[in-house]
Amino acid sequence: MMTALTLRTLGGGRDELAAEAIWLGRVLAELLPDGPEVHGLLAMMLLHDSRREARFRDGELVLLGDQDRSLWNTEQLAAGRAELDRALALRGRGPYVLQAAIASLHAETPCDWAQIAALYGRLARLTGSPIVELNRAIAVAETDGPEAGLRVVDQLGLDDFRYLHSTRAELLRRLGRTDEARDAYRRARQLTGDGAERRFLERRLTELVGRTGSD
Repeated sequence: MMTALTLRTLGGGRDELAAEAIWLGRVLAELLPDGPEVHGLLAMMLLHDSRREARFRDGELVLLGDQDRSLWNTEQLAAGRAELDRALALRGRGPYVLQAAIASLHAETPCDWAQIAALYGRLARLTGSPIVELNRAIAVAETDGPEAGLRVVDQLGLDDFRYLHSTRAELLRRLGRTDEARDAYRRARQLTGDGAERRFLERRLTELVGRTGSD
């Protein structure tokens, strides 16, 4: 199951892979024009890939809220939303259609986090995936505050999943629970290989060290 968390990292060295996946998605949509999940899958890929150029700045990871939206591919966004409209017109309610709808909402200003949380809730019920629940926790934190998001995160059994720890760290940081946030960032860093994501975690740790004066 591909979710927003995993697809946000498409780009960089994966440009060719993403382009190939989108091309295959277009072929599949032509072969199965009445398949809502086919159009949902293509919509999801187009919408996520449309933000590829803004995800990194000078080789460093840029979170969605900090991205330069002028770098987003507006033609691809429009194409993705057209595919999503097609999927919805075909009464699509499956996992890919839901993920495409979430991706479309992420591209709006401001984001409708309540609707995103609701869609993740539907997706979680369909898939039973704790990773989807982790995504829902992020949206819940935006609507009901980091404490509410943290309650969702702390119910998930994903100790070896780095995004659980990085998400938990962000929520703890927002709550001012600096020592716990630092421990969570360290755990996320431990599970993350070299690259932009690890450097992002290290920057967060450095910021927290600056607050406490120790590492």
